Parts: sequence; structure tokens; C-alpha cells
Amino acid sequence: MNSPLLVLILSFVLLFLAAHLGDFLRNRVFPLKEDVRNDFGVVSGATLTLLGLLIGFSFSMAVSRYDQRKNYEEAEANAIGTEYLRAGLLPAKDVARVRELLKKYVDQRVSFYETRDPHGLAKVDADTAALQNELWSAVLPAAAAQPTPPIALVVSGMNDVLNSQGYTQAAWWNRIPIAAWVLMTAIAICCNLLIGYGAHRTERRIFLVVPVAVSIAFFLISDIDSPRGGSIQVAPQNLLSLSRSLRTQ
Repeated sequence: MNSPLLVLILSFVLLFLAAHLGDFLRNRVFPLKEDVRNDFGVVSGATLTLLGLLIGFSFSMAVSRYDQRKNYEEAEANAIGTEYLRAGLLPAKDVARVRELLKKYVDQRVSFYETRDPHGLAKVDADTAALQNELWSAVLPAAAAQPTPPIALVVSGMNDVLNSQGYTQAAWWNRIPIAAWVLMTAIAICCNLLIGYGAHRTERRIFLVVPVAVSIAFFLISDIDSPRGGSIQVAPQNLLSLSRSLRTQ
């Protein structure tokens, strides 16, 4: 599901073949009797309605997950920016180090959003984990030496920075379940099978309508639901703005 274009092509081929299979069954194997055509139309309409509901629910799920990823990007930028300011409460010898680490950390988070190569992403994750360890180690000595409310505020802010990355990662892993895709595909195949079987005559152009429409819907859902593989992606606008702001300080 990380390749929306592949989803588009495969779904169209499967659904178009299903429509022709239904047409073949009607012409060669089990001809549809006219006295049952009305009942067949009810069944076909109900199946199409079910498919429409499933596509609507799946689209809603994909959009909500996309919005969640956007919200966590904003929250992550806010957490880092706040901690950059709170770092001024640390002893003078630690302020410069923590703030420089935070600048590097922002760049790593921007890379997380912009990287598409799996090998490059693995490096970004490793560098991010190393920076997180450095950031936490940078505030621990001050917290141990001066357990005051201002220092506790700095430690709490650093905890928010590290937690926000975990929330972001969890949101990127939160995808539409494979079982939902299987169910939608099965219902879509049944719908096109029924369309081909219930047609009065073989007409290839008519058989194209539903496969094209459903394939485009699947493509859109997959594109929104895919954090890295699709064209509709979360841009790290807040992190980029924060990075530019920190560079000027």
C-alpha cells in the first residue's frame, strides 16, 4: 500500500476482468432469466451501496490519519521551540551545548519528513536516536546538581521533545488495516462481477465506468494513507520555519 500508482493499476485490472467474467458467465454458463432480473437488480444495488459505504469510511480513516500526522508535526515543532527557550534556564556552560543540539535535532526531524529512500530513512532514525541520547545527557547533570523548579521545567520540556517524536512515529505507523483493504477489494470485485452478469449485452465501454471510478477512489485513499509513497504528503512547514528561526539566533 506504499505505492498508490500500483494500487490504481492493479485494482483497475482486477475490476475490469471481474466485469468481463460476469459477462462471460451470463453468456456462456448461467444465462440471467428475465423473471429474476428485478431481484438481481436489488442485490446488485445493495452491493454497490455497501461498496460506496466502505470506500467512504476508508477515505474518512485516511483523512483523519493524515490530519493526525499534520497535528503531530506542529506539536513537535512547538515542543522543540519551547525547549530551546527553556534551555536558557540551565547553567551558562550547558546553554550553548543544548541549543546547538536542538538545532541539529530540528534538521534531523525535517529529514525524517522529507526522506523517501529506506536506507536514508534508517540513517535518519539512527542519527535521531543518537541526538536524543545526547540531548537527554546534556540536561541530566544540571538536574542532578540543581534540582530546582526551573531546572525541572527544562527537564520536562526535554521529555516533551522526546515524546513528541514517539507520537509522530506512531502516527506514521497508523495506517488503514490490510483487512479493510481486502474487504473493500473483495466487495469491489463482487460488484463488477454482478455488473457484468446483469448487463443486457456486452459493452466494453460500460464495463469501464465502475472499474475506473473505484480504482481512482482506491488510489486516492492509498495516496492519502501512505506517508511516504504518495503525492499527498505532510510537509514539515512548522519544523522548517523553526529551523530558519533558530539559525538566526
